[in-house]
Amino acid sequence: MRIHVVDAFTSRPFTGNPAGVCLLPAGPWPDDAWLGHLAAELNHPETAFALPLPAGAGADWEIRWFTPRVEANLCGHATLATVHTLRREGLLTGGPVRFLSRFSGPLTAWAEAAEGAGEDGSAGDDGEITLDFPAAPGTEVPVPAGLADALGVRPEATFRTGALGDLLAVLADEAAVRSLRPDLAAIAALSVREEARGVIVTAAADPAASGYDFVSRFFAPARGIPEDPVTGSAHTALAPYWAARLGRAGSLTGLQVSGRPGQVKVALHGDRVHLTGRAVTVLEATLLV
Repeated sequence: MRIHVVDAFTSRPFTGNPAGVCLLPAGPWPDDAWLGHLAAELNHPETAFALPLPAGAGADWEIRWFTPRVEANLCGHATLATVHTLRREGLLTGGPVRFLSRFSGPLTAWAEAAEGAGEDGSAGDDGEITLDFPAAPGTEVPVPAGLADALGVRPEATFRTGALGDLLAVLADEAAVRSLRPDLAAIAALSVREEARGVIVTAAADPAASGYDFVSRFFAPARGIPEDPVTGSAHTALAPYWAARLGRAGSLTGLQVSGRPGQVKVALHGDRVHLTGRAVTVLEATLLV
C-alpha cells in the first residue's frame, strides 16, 4: 500500500497544508484504531483514507479524515490532496469524482487537466482542483468568555458556524491577524467548553494588498492541530461571511497567513461553497505494516 504526502492549496513544495493520503483496496474498512495509529504516525494535520466503492453505490469513493488525535467530520485540504493523488494515479475518469463522507454527506470534486511542471521544476502541480462542500454560514453570538484573553485581542464580532463546529472571530485588520500569538492551552480549554472544533480568526485584506480579499488563521489545539496551515473547511464559513460583508456574489480569494501560507478561492452556490486550489506531491512511500 502506498502512502502519499501532498502539500495542498499551493503549487510550491513545503508551503500550503501537508496531508497524508492513503488509497485503500476495495473491501471493508480497516479497524478505526489502525486508521488512527497511521494518522498519528504520519503526524500531519490530517490524513485522508479513500475506499473505492462498487458500481451503483452512488459515489466513487468513501472518504474519511483523521487528525493525529481524532477523526474529523470534514477536511478540505486532505480532500483536495486525495483528488490530486487520484489524478496522479490515473484513477479519474475525466468527469467529477464523487465522495461519500460519514458526517458531511456527498462531496464532489473536479480536476483540471494537467498543466505540466511547476515553476520550480516540480512535476506535481497538475492544475486547479475544485471541491463542492456544504456552506456553513455563521450566526453572530456574544464574544465567549475567555476568547479575548486566549487570542490576546478582543474580536470585533464572533460567530458560531453551525455544523462546522467552529468559532469565527473577526478582527480589525490584516495586521492583527498576522501578529496573533494566541495562548493555545487557553484556546484548547475554550474549545472544549464551547464544544467547538477550533477558532477561525479573520480580517479583510490590507487595502494595499493584491491577489486576495481576506486573510485568516485557524487554531484547533484540542483536536491535535495547534495551528492549521491552510484550512479548506474553515472557508465554508469564511465564504458566506465575506461574500455578504463585501457584497460580492462571485469568486473571492482567501489567504491563510500561517507559517506555511496558502490561497483558497471560494464561490458561493446556494447552500454550497466551491473551494478551488492546487496541490503538489512531496513524498511517496510504501507502507510496510
